[in-house]
Amino acid sequence: MRALIVNADDFGLTRGVSAGILAAHRHGIVTSTTVLVNAGPDREQLAEARAAGLGLGLHVNLTLGKPLTRARSLVDGGGRFVRDPRRAAARAVAGDVRAEIEAQVARFERLVGRPPTHLDTHHHVGLYAPVRDIVLEIARALGVPVRSQDAAARTRARAAGLRTPDHFFGEAGPDAYWSPQRTLACLRALPPGVSELMCHPGRFDDDLAYSRYARQREVELAALGAPSARAAAISLGIDLRHFGQL
Repeated sequence: MRALIVNADDFGLTRGVSAGILAAHRHGIVTSTTVLVNAGPDREQLAEARAAGLGLGLHVNLTLGKPLTRARSLVDGGGRFVRDPRRAAARAVAGDVRAEIEAQVARFERLVGRPPTHLDTHHHVGLYAPVRDIVLEIARALGVPVRSQDAAARTRARAAGLRTPDHFFGEAGPDAYWSPQRTLACLRALPPGVSELMCHPGRFDDDLAYSRYARQREVELAALGAPSARAAAISLGIDLRHFGQL
């Protein structure tokens, strides 16, 4: 059995990013997304995602924008999150982390009308203490799966009794990661079990111009949102699913 969750991070970052994710789900192989609730996601786009059957998880965010709580140990002098995930985690007080994540879960449930399908973290801040243990505790309380980027994260998740995929693929660097060629190669070489493919498709808009990963999202959209990608997955016998179907 080869199953694949294709999760698009950053739903709600901008309207263009959300629109691209929706298009990649409608026409391509994106099956799941995670929402940045403190970025002010558009309610109509969220409703469209839910109606389309797109899996909707929470993109726990401690590294971009402003918190929903006071969270003094999580912010700089201007009241904004510290962008570097290692530095953000190193200075974080566990109580602030827990309060902020719980507030983000509560906002997700108000926006979407149900709990998230799963949890993952923006900039992978959930790989670092104390954030990692608190994310696992909250996921366990919710009864939802989590992302595991490597063997160590997978071991921690399963030791906590949480569902998580068997394999993980994806990265975001200076160049667009998921080209059509890399996407097809990944599909052809997909190992047995359940894999997660992390991606960042989107449509470029003015609100995204500040980001270091901006135009690259359109390349990923062209690769992952293409009917040819879906046709390839089907022809290879790959079961496309979201985290709620783990």
